[in-house]
Amino acid sequence: MDKINILVIEDTPDDGLALKEVLEENNYNVIAIASTFQEALIFFYQLSVDLVIIDVYLGANPDGVTFAETISITPNVLKPFVFLTSSKDRQIFERAKLTKPFGFLLKPFNELEVLYAIEMAVEKFYGQTNVFSDHTKNTVIGPDYLFIKKINALKKVPISKIIYIEVDNRYCNIITENEKYVIQMSLGKMSELLNDQIFIRTHRKYLVNSNTIEQIIPNDNLLILKGNHKVIFSGKYKDIIQNSPILK
Repeated sequence: MDKINILVIEDTPDDGLALKEVLEENNYNVIAIASTFQEALIFFYQLSVDLVIIDVYLGANPDGVTFAETISITPNVLKPFVFLTSSKDRQIFERAKLTKPFGFLLKPFNELEVLYAIEMAVEKFYGQTNVFSDHTKNTVIGPDYLFIKKINALKKVPISKIIYIEVDNRYCNIITENEKYVIQMSLGKMSELLNDQIFIRTHRKYLVNSNTIEQIIPNDNLLILKGNHKVIFSGKYKDIIQNSPILK
């Protein structure tokens, strides 16, 4: 799945459906729309959620803020979230701000604001840790995923699904099991950011996920990778390949 999974917490059916339509038209995946606090918790913990859009008020109560407070204090479950509100209550705003949201959207929302809020939330969330986030190159590299801008949406690319990366002038072609992505970044920078125990340099042009190596043909300096992809390795990197922890 290369779409970002979004949980929408919204108790007004028309608003929930309008938001779902905007998101899905822009290649995001709405995995559920929760209308109550309890429903939101169930979906959040049971489904694979990448980002949450939260209406501050669910009914007459600011249960959206309560939900954000709950996930914010639970270890290892926090995901980026954006508040959605039409409330002008300053006290509730101050309480919501304490949860450290990754954005605020005001009702009535418009499409561009929603898309910008999602991108900024992902960048800010992963920017808290040791990741690469480049606004001009539209790429965010986190511990487990790459988020790559394609048209209006961020594509979620599992790092484990990358077979190899090939440099092409100032760009890198990222070859995965299902698709090719092109980003403006040097191979050297990619090598710095990815786990060097798994991604090994085989040539000045190639960075290979060693988990995908299926055959080594030394006489031809050739690697056969998953999906019958073929890349070469040079003498400079021969020892690195042979000494890779994955291949020992």
